[in-house]
This record gives sequence, C-alpha cells and structure tokens, in this order.
Amino acid sequence: MHQPVSDARERVLHVSQPVDGGVARVVLDLARAQLAAGVRVVIACPGGRLATEAQEIGAEVRLWRATRSPGPALPGEVRRLARLVGEVRPALVHAHSAKAGLAGRLALRGRIPTVFQPHAWSFEAVGGLTGALALRWERFAARWAERVVCVSEAERETGVRADVRASYAVVPNGIDLGRFSPAPAPAARAGLPGLGAGPLVVCVGRLCPQKGQDVLLAAWERVLTVLPEARLVLVGDGPDRETLGRLAGPRVQFAGEVADVLPWYRAADLVVLPSRWEGMALAPLEALACARPVVLSDVDGARESLPPALAGRCLVPPEDPDALAAAVTGLLCDAPLRADLGAQGRRHVLTTHDVRLTGERIADLYRDLLGTLPYVSTERRESTHP
Repeated sequence: MHQPVSDARERVLHVSQPVDGGVARVVLDLARAQLAAGVRVVIACPGGRLATEAQEIGAEVRLWRATRSPGPALPGEVRRLARLVGEVRPALVHAHSAKAGLAGRLALRGRIPTVFQPHAWSFEAVGGLTGALALRWERFAARWAERVVCVSEAERETGVRADVRASYAVVPNGIDLGRFSPAPAPAARAGLPGLGAGPLVVCVGRLCPQKGQDVLLAAWERVLTVLPEARLVLVGDGPDRETLGRLAGPRVQFAGEVADVLPWYRAADLVVLPSRWEGMALAPLEALACARPVVLSDVDGARESLPPALAGRCLVPPEDPDALAAAVTGLLCDAPLRADLGAQGRRHVLTTHDVRLTGERIADLYRDLLGTLPYVSTERRESTHP
C-alpha cells in the first residue's frame, strides 16, 4: 500500500515522449493548472518544445533521454528514468503516451502511484507481430497503473474490447477557450503567406501515418475537379514530409511547424483531420472553438468531439478518399451551412471542452489517489465568449 502524502506541496512528475503535438499541449495545460493550484510540477522529457515551454510556465524540467519508439535503447531509458524518479521523489507519476507509459511502468512497477494516459492505444498504431506485442504489453502493464486515463469513452471502449483490464477514468481533452476564439477570416489570411481568395482547407497535425494526410491528398484531386480555385494547407512537420511532398498535386501548400496555429484556424473555411486512429484529437476542438466547421474520420474520440447534429455532416469513414472528398466539397460549396455548423461547434466546445474542467477532473483523480494534494477550484468562471 502506498504511504500517505504528508506535504501538501508534494511533487507530481509528468513523463512524456513525444515532446510536441497534442500530447505536449495536454501536458503543458495540466502543468499550468497544477502550478496554479500550488502543486510542485516536474516534467521529464527528452527536451524539445515541451521542455522549453514547460520552463517558461514555471515547471521544473528534467532531461530524460529517450527515443520516440521502443527499440534497443529501452533498457537504458528505463534505468535513466528510474534514477530520475529517485532524485525527484514524486508523490505521483503521470506517464503520457505509449513510450513514456512503457518506460515509466517498467521503471516504477507500482512502487509509486502511477497514472498512465495512452493518448491513443499503441496497438492501434502498428500491425502484425509488433501490434500483438504492444497489446500483450498493455494487458500486462495495466496492473502497474492506479488509473488509466482515456480522453474519450471510445478510447476506453477500445481498451476494454482489447481485454486491457484496468481501473479506467475518462477525462475528455479540453482547450483554452480564451485563446481559441473566432475572428474574421480575411484579416487572418492577410497575415499568412501565399493565400489567395479561394476556398481554403487547413489540416493541422504531425505529418505521419496516424494523421492520414496521404488520404487527404488523394481526396484533394477530386475536390479540385469541382472547385479548381480551392487551396489546401498542411500545417505541421514530421517524418512523412518528403513522401507527402511527392504525393501533393496542385494548390497544396506545406506550412511546416508553426509557432502559433491559431491564425491558420481563423483563416480556414474548413478544417480537416483524416486520422487513422486517435484518442481525442485537439485540432478539431481548437477549430470548433474558432467557429470553423470540421471534417473528421470517424475514429476514437471524433464523434465525442462534435455535437450530435454535426456527426452526419462532419464524419467520414477512415481511409476513404471518395467520402472525404464528397464531404469537403459539399461544405465548401455551402457557406451558410459552414457558418451554422461552426457556430454549433463553438457552442458545444464552450460547454464540454474547457481546459479548466479537464484540469479539475485530473486534480480530482489525483486527490482520490493521494488524498492531500491541492486541487483546482471547481468554481469555474463563466465564459465571456459568444
């Protein structure tokens, strides 16, 4: 049994690999809320943007050298993390994504209260023997986490169907509704390079198989047969940049990694995320908060990101370029419908995906495990955004 916490300012250690994208943003959002509540927050990661921004918000950062995927370096990564945990002496460890969850649970093996947050299951990302091994690991390692936090009910159901027997908690992702808010598209476009006046579709995400940009590029050829003046912008970088560049046809722009995605959401007529798998992606929530309609592949978390009225218009089967092209074309040709769907989406996000509520739910979970950690007040300010 774990020892009770005696110091109300005991440390929480977040362990994360990757250090970019949605996972990093979730870690930073939780760290902000916990720091504001008086919790001593330490973030262990392999540097990168997460480390830089964590230091800027006042979190303590510890360098943990680790590759993004499992491999021969894993034993050394586990040993380094075990030493780091011994130095930090946290009251609780919160491991984010598959790699940190793998190394963290091997290093701790239940000796410290551990929360594991997969941010989409590892066994969905790979097939064959690798996928089978990932599934076997998740089934075995569930015993070493007091809670497995899923960001959608669909993600939890995927774990249950896969026979990952765990103590689950579902805490939907949230976003900063003060930051992600509507603004006129023409003003946003004026500040961005290379955009004309035609219909604009934006896809925000790491350039990798998970996010399905190759499916979108296949669909884009069909979109241009109906709307030859339309433009597609892929915002983000990643291992598939060169491959996607070869696949890209006319009127496709690669914006690369950007410091701020907000102007791209505001500039868009439509935001598309054709993922192959997710837990609950942040990009659709951010787009909806900006009152921009979305088209999503119907993977874990997508349906829960939308109000029920949008599901029929905004969800398409994964890896189906024809269905994706039809949905994109239909919305680009109907400006009043886009405006209505964007307004409905914003109202939905305001009521269900406020990052403050996410922080409160995680704090309550920690409090259930440890008893005396400070927690964020449940008195949330009423949003002043329409």
